[in-house]
Formats: sequence, C-alpha cells, structure tokens
Amino acid sequence: MTRNVTCSVDLAVSEEVRMIVVAFMRWQLLHFTPQVVLQLGLWSMWLSGFILIGLSIYATHKLSTFNKDEIKYHPKIAIFAAPAPFTGSAGFRQSLAIRSWLGLSPDITVILFSQHPSVAAFAANFGSRLFVEPNIDFTFLGTPFFHSMVARTQSFKSDISVLIDPETILLPDFVSTLNYAYESENDWLLVASSRNVSYFPFNLSDDGKYWQKKDGKMVTTQEFQEILDQSPQWSLCEDRMLLAWNSVELPLHNGVLPPFLYGKGIHNQWVISEALSCQQRFVFDASWTISSLFFNDPENLSKQSGKESQLSGAERRSWESVGNSRLGSLYGSSFFLEVNYSGLANLVKCDRQYLFVNTTENIVYPVTYERLSFWKGQIFHSWRLKKLTACVGGLKLLHRRLDCSLADQLKALPPLDFPFSLESLLSVIADKNKTVVLAVAGYSYREMLMSWVCRLRRLRVTNFVVCALDYETYQFSILQGLPVFNDPSAPSNISFNDCHFGTKCFQRVTKAKSRMVLQILKLGYNVLLSDVDVYWFKNPLPSLYTYGPFVLAAQSDEYKATGAINLPRRLNSGFYFARSDSSTIAAMEKVVEHAATSGLSEQPSFYDTLCGAGGSNRKGDDRCVEPETNLTVHFLDRNLFPNGAYLGLWQKKNVRRDCAKKGCLVLHNNWISGRLKKLERQVLSGLWEYDTGTRMCMQRWDRTKLTKPTRIF
Repeated sequence: MTRNVTCSVDLAVSEEVRMIVVAFMRWQLLHFTPQVVLQLGLWSMWLSGFILIGLSIYATHKLSTFNKDEIKYHPKIAIFAAPAPFTGSAGFRQSLAIRSWLGLSPDITVILFSQHPSVAAFAANFGSRLFVEPNIDFTFLGTPFFHSMVARTQSFKSDISVLIDPETILLPDFVSTLNYAYESENDWLLVASSRNVSYFPFNLSDDGKYWQKKDGKMVTTQEFQEILDQSPQWSLCEDRMLLAWNSVELPLHNGVLPPFLYGKGIHNQWVISEALSCQQRFVFDASWTISSLFFNDPENLSKQSGKESQLSGAERRSWESVGNSRLGSLYGSSFFLEVNYSGLANLVKCDRQYLFVNTTENIVYPVTYERLSFWKGQIFHSWRLKKLTACVGGLKLLHRRLDCSLADQLKALPPLDFPFSLESLLSVIADKNKTVVLAVAGYSYREMLMSWVCRLRRLRVTNFVVCALDYETYQFSILQGLPVFNDPSAPSNISFNDCHFGTKCFQRVTKAKSRMVLQILKLGYNVLLSDVDVYWFKNPLPSLYTYGPFVLAAQSDEYKATGAINLPRRLNSGFYFARSDSSTIAAMEKVVEHAATSGLSEQPSFYDTLCGAGGSNRKGDDRCVEPETNLTVHFLDRNLFPNGAYLGLWQKKNVRRDCAKKGCLVLHNNWISGRLKKLERQVLSGLWEYDTGTRMCMQRWDRTKLTKPTRIF
C-alpha cells in the first residue's frame, strides 16, 4: 500500500503547512502596527499562495506518477471456456459472450475446449487471440472433464487464468478488477457469480469494443446498472460461477482434483471449499466488482453436446450429476468438514477504492499490496465507516446466498447407473458405417483399459464401447466418461492378478467376448473386437474396411517369421473384425456354441470351428473357409498387425520407431505371462497413455504449440 501511504503523507504535509501559515498570520496581528500588519499580511498571502501552488504542482506530479505506475504493466489474461456446438440460439449466445470478452482488452486471449468442427469454424474468424484446444479429456458424449480443463489452464502461459461459462457476458469492470487483484503479491483465487437476465436490449458493436442501443448510441454505465438492478437473481452455488486466479506454480488446493464432468455440478464449490480449507491462497468473492450476466435458458439446451442431443429426455437424466456428487464425497475434505463460507471476503468498490468486506463480523479490510495476508491487514470497525454503510449494506443478502452447504449435497446419493440400453448406446457411438470397436475388461485391467481408451481418443476414434465384466469396472468406466454396459452373464470371482492366458479365469472371461460380439452383430452393427492390451499406432479400420462382406479378418498368433500364418490354432481371438451379415452371424453362433461346451478358452473354438480341426478348412497360407456358412477367415498381415512374439518387437530398444519402420497399425501385448509383467512391458516401452495418479490421459501440452485455429475434422 505504499502509493496510498504516499498520498496520505502529501495531504498531511499540506495540512501542516496551512496551520503554520495561519499561526504566523495571527502572530503578525498581535505584534505589528496596522501599516506593518497590512504589508506583512499581503506578503503572507502571497507566500501562502505560492506554497499552495507549489503543493498543487507536487501533488499533480505525484498523482501522474501514481497513474503511470498503475498502467505500467497490463497482465496477460487467458480465458478458458468449454462451449457447446455453435448452432441455434446457444451458438448465438456463446458468440455474443466470447465477443464481449475479446472486446474488453487486447491483453485477453480466449481458449475454447472442444472437438466439434463448428467451434473450430467459429474460432477461425478471430485470428491469433482465439484458439481451440481439443487435446483434453472428453466423455463419449462430448462433455469435457473439469480436472483436464484445469490442468490445461495451468500449462498455458499467462498472468491470470479464468474459467467461465461460455454464455456469460462480461462488462469492462472485469478487467479493472483483475488488474487490481494482480497487483497483490499474495496468491489468490477469485470467485464471482453472474446475473440471470431476461431483458437485455443492447447489441455489441462489430469490433466488440462497446455496447449500443437499437438507435446506434452507446450504452452508458448507468443504463447497464439499471438492467442489472432489474435482475436481482444471482447464479450462485451453480456451474456458471466464474473462477480466476493468478497463474503461479502454487496449486489451487491440496491433493488431487477428481475427474468431475464440467457443467454437471459440484466442481466449482468443491474447488472453493478445498481452497478455503488448505489456506494456500486468499479466496474472495468479486461478484460486486465484476459485472457479468447470462440470458435465461429454461431448457438448458446450451449444455448439450452434439451426441448428447441425440438422446431422449429420459436418457439425459442426472447420472452425470450423481457421478460428480459421488466423486465429491470420495475426494477432499468437503464431505467430512463443513467449510465456513462466512469467512469468505467480498471485494467491493466504494468511492473509487477497493475494499474487502466481511459482512458477518461487520469488518472492512483495506486492500494492501504488501506481502501480508489480506485478513491480517489493518482493520477499520463499522463505527468508523458509517459513510460506507450505503455502499456495502447489501452484501449480507449476497452472503446468505453464498452460504451453500456442499456436505448436504454429498449425502444420501442414489446409485450410479447409466440410463442407456445397449441399443441406444450403440446408436450414439457407432460410426457412419455402423461399426463399433468393442473392448471387454474386468477391474484388474482398468488401468490398461484406460491407456487403450486414451490412445483411441488421441487417434480421434470415438466409436468404441466397453463391456464391463463386473460392477466395479462398470462404475469406474462411468466415472471415466466411457460408453459402458454390463454383461449380466459374465463370470463371477474374476481373479485380480491371476486371469492371464492359460488360467481357468482366462478361459471363462474370453467366452464372454464372443457372446457380446454375436449380440451386437445381431443388432445390425459391425464389430472390431480389440483386447485392451492391443496398442494402436494408427486407426486400423480403414484397412479392415477393405475386406468385403462374408469375411472375418483376424490377427494371426503365429510367431515364426516365415511360413504359413494360418496354422492350427494360430487365430488370435483378441483382435478381429466381423461384419453384420448372415454368414458371419451364423459362423459366430457356431463359435459361441462350441466354446460353451469346451473346457478351454474361446480361442481354440474359433479356429476349430472356422478352420476345421487340424486346419482342414485352410486355403493357402493366410485363409480358411467355413463350409457350412461360406465365411472366409482372413489372417491379417503380421507386419501391419503383429502379435507379441513376432520379430521380437517388444524387445526392441525403441518399440515405437521399429514398429513405424514396419508400418504397424497395432501391436498386441500378448505372448507374455502375468498381468504385472504385461503392464511393466508396456509402460517401459513408452506405449502407455494414462496417468493413474491424476486419472487423466497423458497429453503433450509442453510440446503443443497453439496456432491459428483450423477445422479439426
């Protein structure tokens, strides 16, 4: 507060000088004749005037210096938002809001989290100040993960980071408030709520720098205030709250941020509660100094992603909110400790001066720039601040609305279940060729499942679905945003560490895969079955589509570098592509029936049924033809689809480079015994895509350079 102290000293000096001049004039009247008094009086008046002029010049110089100090550096502000597709009324509201942000200051950059092409097309009109970031985690419905968004903000270079709802309009005091907060040497977290308005008769100018009325005249500050005063409804304890913080290495809170779904409740309150609990940052509410608003949207259509809008109302139920609430109860201290929101300071501006107000204790805290905690600064009690009563009197009402109980929302939670049937799930995730990629997994392979999912996400393969072999995997997959369904006939007592190739557990589990493939084929969808230990270098579907109908394309498990690849029992049932046609469905029925009575896994049933016992149905070195269904089984080129023993690829020093030289599309992590050995081999090879600590897909943000946005697809 050095500058404020300097101004106070200047005023004190001028007062002392005035008193000295007055005392000197009184002494003159007592000791001198009228003529002398008159002369001295004139000289005194001239002298005091000269002193006052000098003081005025000095004060003007100090004020000029103060103003120059205030504007010597404008912090770089990065605003992050996750918009819905730019279509219809939601697209208009989002466009208006984003243009309002960009028009506030040239020091503002906007980053939009989205993978939808309409967002990239919108951003392309704004040049280098508006970017699209598709490389974060999204659910299969297109909902971004809040923890992935926050992680991306922390890797972006800026002085201040802001997370905001994409339909929230910001007014100019947003920048001045953040500039003022930035001057503090304290680390801080700012929260601000928005007004919900139903009437807003203003338009944004073409350059986005000012608002205008229908007659083209500029809107005054008073007219803005009148609109806000007519809209007393604040969006509190909801997802539209604005969060901003100074971008330093200090985290917002202790511990791990759960994988909340953005815009589905809890996450903003959770962050505020945890930040208040750990006391690493000064947390304050700036709702009175940041004017922001959004339009009424009763149907909340703006929150629907492209895929989500395809679902019925019943299927868009509160499972996402239930998931966020469940995560809030599992992580952090909010479930066990009730945070005292009464200690949350409110930033207000009275008579052009920023103050922090605690309405519960009737205390006002002057803002200080010194490295002292705000709440330990000089305190002025209410009896000395009567003139500020009108300015801060309305804050008690705001405080009552902010006193949200997060713990109450985390109790008595309903079960976490998907509202989707298998048919509706497939209709949402299938690609234009009606093809789905199926993975079958139990809880012991959940990390490998997520690494597989993260790889597919990076390749922009979105038409995958997960069959969960147990309820733990089912719930885990829901919380990770995966399209998942339960197999009611899945075997029980699946071993955690002893369910690899050759075990009784493995034999039971593999038979569930062929049953699920057959069920999906009968629903009219093509299926690419991929075990989660198959690493994808590229999307193999374009290559697999070249095989026409009545052909099942499967990986060969032959380990010898030369010779036939369709030898007895060398068909790998962990990676194959099956079309939904009559021959394939009939052949798969034979496989499932054979496996049901076999004491082995399903893999021998595939070969013995389709290629005949001992390979009697073999054709050449890479095919078989099942005589009753006339289905052709094509064994895939091992240079493109190598198994775990082919050419010793897993033993290479640089597995990725050697596979690239051979043109591998995938690489199967089989021909190794034991779950832990399989995990170790894949992680050490660098073919691992999932961070188990943060529950996020690994990203290359440190090597990602945001350039001018282009179309994603």
